[in-house]
Amino acid sequence: MASDPIDDSAVLNALFGNSPQGLFVFDSERKVTRYNPSGRGVRKLAAEDVVGHDIEEFAPGLESAELRSLMDEVLASGKPVRGMLFQGRSPSDPDRTMAMEVSLFPLPDTGAGSPGLVGVVEDVTERQAAADRLAVLSKVHRTVGSTLDVRTTADELVRALVPAFADGASVDLLDDGPASGPLTSGIPLRRIAFVPSDTVTARKEGDSRPFPFPTPYTQALNDTEARIVSVTPDAPWLAADPDMFEPLLRANVHSMIVVPLTVRNTVLGLLTLYRHRTDPFEEADLDVARQAAATTAAHLDNARSYRREHTVAATLQRKLQPSTTPRLSAVETAHMYLPESAGGDWYDVIPLSGTRVALVVGDVAGHGIEAAATMGQLRIALRTLALQDLETDELLTHLDEVAAQLADPSDAYVATCAVTVYNPVSRRCAMVRAGHPAPVIVDPTGTPVPVDVPLGPPLGAGGGRVFTPALTDLPAGTLLAHYTNGLLGAHAHDPAAARRRLAQTLGSPARPLRELCDDAVYRMAPSRDDDAVLLLARTRTLAKENVADWTLPAEPSVVSTARRLVDQQLAVWHLESAAYATGLIVSELVTNAIRYGTGSIQLRLIHDGDRLLTEVTDDNSTSPHLRHARESDEGGRGLYIVMRLSTHWGVRHSHHDKTIWSEQQLGAETAPEAFDVPEAEELA
Repeated sequence: MASDPIDDSAVLNALFGNSPQGLFVFDSERKVTRYNPSGRGVRKLAAEDVVGHDIEEFAPGLESAELRSLMDEVLASGKPVRGMLFQGRSPSDPDRTMAMEVSLFPLPDTGAGSPGLVGVVEDVTERQAAADRLAVLSKVHRTVGSTLDVRTTADELVRALVPAFADGASVDLLDDGPASGPLTSGIPLRRIAFVPSDTVTARKEGDSRPFPFPTPYTQALNDTEARIVSVTPDAPWLAADPDMFEPLLRANVHSMIVVPLTVRNTVLGLLTLYRHRTDPFEEADLDVARQAAATTAAHLDNARSYRREHTVAATLQRKLQPSTTPRLSAVETAHMYLPESAGGDWYDVIPLSGTRVALVVGDVAGHGIEAAATMGQLRIALRTLALQDLETDELLTHLDEVAAQLADPSDAYVATCAVTVYNPVSRRCAMVRAGHPAPVIVDPTGTPVPVDVPLGPPLGAGGGRVFTPALTDLPAGTLLAHYTNGLLGAHAHDPAAARRRLAQTLGSPARPLRELCDDAVYRMAPSRDDDAVLLLARTRTLAKENVADWTLPAEPSVVSTARRLVDQQLAVWHLESAAYATGLIVSELVTNAIRYGTGSIQLRLIHDGDRLLTEVTDDNSTSPHLRHARESDEGGRGLYIVMRLSTHWGVRHSHHDKTIWSEQQLGAETAPEAFDVPEAEELA
């Protein structure tokens, strides 16, 4: 039986009630007689503001004159038009720019004159924005670099970006030529290009001077990272130079992009983009700015001779700092380093056994080449000692001995230092310091965590040299902030107040660490006469399902039990391919603990990404050593087997026991047939 035909009025009501497209019916006078209130751009408008009105009355921000002319053409010709692009402010959200594809269809003539037409409006804002960005990049590639003249190249860049992408743009280059970052805030930059001519800043073309500090400009020069900056009257960096930035506010600039011009790790200058008429910059715009800057930097590098003039001290210090910080399961890190005086500040993030991590910040006394050289020696010495898995107090004791060897008789001390070791399995944090400020700790809710870290003497100062660690448990998401005194700047006279101010600045620990570093620079006003370091670390906790622990009696029969437990756990982790090698390692380590240890044995497996860690702990503090067994020996090959099967291995001491650990790189297991040895050889 045929179903009843669908009522045409029901179809129309559904379209005009639910369609995401904008549907409009216009009479012969171009006034709206019916529309779809759910269409984008008119959702917030009242019906009485639309029905009975000309389009320019309820959508004054659109290109109404061109649209009205198109409607007249359709009414006169009776021919539809499709996919015409219009841009303007959204009727329901004047702060948002819309791009629309408009199609117009004449309604059939019933004999009483043309009744009007139907308009279909499709919101293509995102699609058009992507097309516009591609067009901007195409213009940059096509027009920039036509000559080998620096000023012409810079001018080509800003004119390619304005007004299609930004309302204003400037290029500032280092006066003394390219330099390897990070750069101090006192380096002068010369403005060589700006459009439009009615500048929105106090810097004119030809001006050569440093940018105010600390501001987004100096931050971009320091960390060579592009950033979007909101310009509001209460932005803290505006206070760095109110006279310079007042024109920004007067011109109603609300959004900026600051992009370092870099090539082959060399900083040439800055590209700055301003918006005060169009919508604020978005993340997608940042990619366009980066690509435009990279293209132009290559042309500028070809156009101007490559000269690198840094002082020997700044160059040495930069080379002695970590090139990158590792990605770890224990913490997420970010750092800020301001080399204002080419002194001896340093930082380090050192991966340790058992997924632990050491966070280090130090400050060498003095400035210049000697301070930088001493900093490098202390940093390498500390890293070497840390990799020996020493307790934190022993670590600083040995580092103090190294500092004493480097000390000049006239020096009161050599350096200060703070070290924190965090264990993501236990969440235990050990902190120790030698004449250095204690870290600022903020819990996941943004509340400062008071921890009393005893103050030890500076390194190389002589005397008692007692370093006492503070132990505390930290939840995942806790923020640890290590810093040097240079960060405190104007607040250095009151360290307690400065620490409270820093804790307040870091009071939103869930924000990206890079943003928190920038905010700390803006709000703390670091010293212009001293280096400054800020090392931020957000703690993580290793998932319980990735850690397996067993307590075993010190009996020979327990070796086979340990292997069986390990095989079962590796099957749970789907790591059966590592079972043979791991079984050999466990057999050797457990056998050694039974023969030479005291008390029960702790066996632990940790699955950390592409690593498998094995740890065996016993109460004997005597360290084993690796030796090559002779053919006549019945034992002594144990550690040799562990060494060959492991990517890394070692011994970690505490004040009460020792742990022998092994790390295997998953997917790169050593072939079992390479070892023709008994399962439980003695560890010498």
